[in-house]
Amino acid sequence: MITQKNSFQDYLIILWIATRLGFTSFGGPIAHLGYFHEEYVRRKKWLDEKAYADLVALCQFLPGPASSQVGIGIGIIRGGVLGGILAFLGFTLPSVIVLILFALALHQFSFYDASFIQGLKIVAVAVVAHAIIGMGAKLTPDLSRKAIAILAVVSMLVWQTTMTQVVIILVSALIGIVFFQQQEKKEETITIHLTLSKKMAIICISLFFLLLIILPLVNQASDWQWLAMFDSFYRSGALVFGGAVMLFYHYLNRNLSLLGG
Repeated sequence: MITQKNSFQDYLIILWIATRLGFTSFGGPIAHLGYFHEEYVRRKKWLDEKAYADLVALCQFLPGPASSQVGIGIGIIRGGVLGGILAFLGFTLPSVIVLILFALALHQFSFYDASFIQGLKIVAVAVVAHAIIGMGAKLTPDLSRKAIAILAVVSMLVWQTTMTQVVIILVSALIGIVFFQQQEKKEETITIHLTLSKKMAIICISLFFLLLIILPLVNQASDWQWLAMFDSFYRSGALVFGGAVMLFYHYLNRNLSLLGG
């Protein structure tokens, strides 16, 4: 069972692990999920395979960057709201620092054909494959669930659209409710206790929609560039499904002027 731990040392551990992952997790959002699985599920055992798979499915269903949301979710599970914030900062800030350094270095060096980047991508593929094999062995123990997983993979490969992922998750959830609900009750599962109250949940969802409505209105009535940038990123994160790749594509389509297009 996972319980809430709110000591200063526990928060430092959450921040330290997330920061270390932020500096060492190469390969993009899918690879991040593999690194998270290896660290949080296999090594630290902060949650089990099924809880992790449920969290990943939920974050894939939500708008915004799925891998970052998974990291935040694990931080919340381990240390409440502050744990989620620390997990987000720890995992994100290293990328911010490295991007700034790369931007400064681009004036003197070229990284487009850097061999070390290609090597890191190869390592990321191995990490993702290892995570998939490990989760697959636990989550698809019988032929029927293996068949569902294979059909989901084939569907994603054939129909590579934003909504395909959401539809697959919804259909798979419906199949699970109809055919596997009783079977899941018999299997041992981990219990996750959250200290988040309904009041906090209502405040967060209200703030989400409030910013979604107010930011465009305030942006139109002002000429603040920083506000326009914040509004653009917020709407991209709030309205685009399909993970970080789709967020990037959507943001570029709306902001080609930044690149001279």
